[in-house]
Amino acid sequence: MNIDFGADATFSWYVVLLFVCGAAMVVMALVKSVEQSDGARILSGIVGAAFLGYGFYLNFIFQGDSYWMFFQAFFLPALLVVNFVRAMIARPRVRRD
Repeated sequence: MNIDFGADATFSWYVVLLFVCGAAMVVMALVKSVEQSDGARILSGIVGAAFLGYGFYLNFIFQGDSYWMFFQAFFLPALLVVNFVRAMIARPRVRRD
């Protein structure tokens, strides 16, 4: 396991962020919302699986000296989360009496 906050905190936080964002996006893809399109759910699932896969690779398989650290990729999950929350808020509320 490569997560060691004492040795390289930046790398460790990057791997943790990959896991957290990936898991959140997979959960968003699995939740069916009225206002969320199937395309958005598929995109969330694919990107979430890619984040989880890269996080798994960096954490358990990676043994090299260099790796790609692209923080710009976290903008897409942020936009997908905003879209998901907006869709959940816009969902028609059923009133139970």
